[in-house]
Amino acid sequence: MFPLMSIVSIDRMKRNVPIRWRWLLIFAAATVVGIYVAAMLGRPPALPAKYELYKGVTYRRVVRYLPHTMLAHVIVVDRREAGVKFLVTPPDQVEGGAVKARTVTEFAKEFNVQIAINGDGFFPWWSRSLVDYYPHSGDPVTPLGYSASFGNVYAEPAEDADPKPVLYISRRNELTFNLAPGKIHHAISGDAMLIQGGEIEAGLDDSILHPRTAVGVSRNGRYVILVVVDGRQPFYSAGATYQELAELLKDFDAHAAMALDGGGSSTLAVNLDGEVTILNSPIDNYIPGRERPVANHFGVFVDQ
Repeated sequence: MFPLMSIVSIDRMKRNVPIRWRWLLIFAAATVVGIYVAAMLGRPPALPAKYELYKGVTYRRVVRYLPHTMLAHVIVVDRREAGVKFLVTPPDQVEGGAVKARTVTEFAKEFNVQIAINGDGFFPWWSRSLVDYYPHSGDPVTPLGYSASFGNVYAEPAEDADPKPVLYISRRNELTFNLAPGKIHHAISGDAMLIQGGEIEAGLDDSILHPRTAVGVSRNGRYVILVVVDGRQPFYSAGATYQELAELLKDFDAHAAMALDGGGSSTLAVNLDGEVTILNSPIDNYIPGRERPVANHFGVFVDQ
């Protein structure tokens, strides 16, 4: 027989084990919640939202959880109501490239546009580590595709490069894809056409997730739709495929749409009362909130 003291000790152990496990589970749950809350700090809340930025300019935050997490930022510009003008980054007098690299917020501040997104891909570029990357702000770079600003064509694709879609902006601020006006005013290239003639392009990739940036127009050209999708951020937003990006633009009645450069370049900024604010969660070098300096940008001036 066990001594009485041993029996009492075993009985206490039996009663204490569940309590310890309960505290362990509570601690683990609190740790997970704490990590999640800390990870979300500084990012837009993963909640649907809709509000007016300026007269005729509406912001929407779209949140989806299936088949994966996706947080998209959509700005719809009513050209009739907003009285807008568009801008593509002008060239710079810089040796070794066509423009100086700027973040989207730097572009918005320098040119005082009310809305800004990143533009075309560019070279040179690399991102090996936090201390080994290019470009830094101010470094010379050149867009990969056809680029023009105020009638000055400053970049064209290489002869052996795959054709890239082009968005042309006339002096009257009319937007057309792949159909140049009589006289070039502004032009910016993208990675892929997403929608043409109101139909989603056939054969778009439906498996690779990345942060994305895109621009679209409605059938009559009245509405301009700007989309930036966050990505590469577990439990927040995985990104979007080209197919999903096209479907999202289609949901907002885009009749034609083009994907711009994505990945760590995808950034959306707005200038509200003189203060430039990033509306999405960019991710350069896999650091949420970190902006990447890029070559050119698409800017919107709004009458206020």
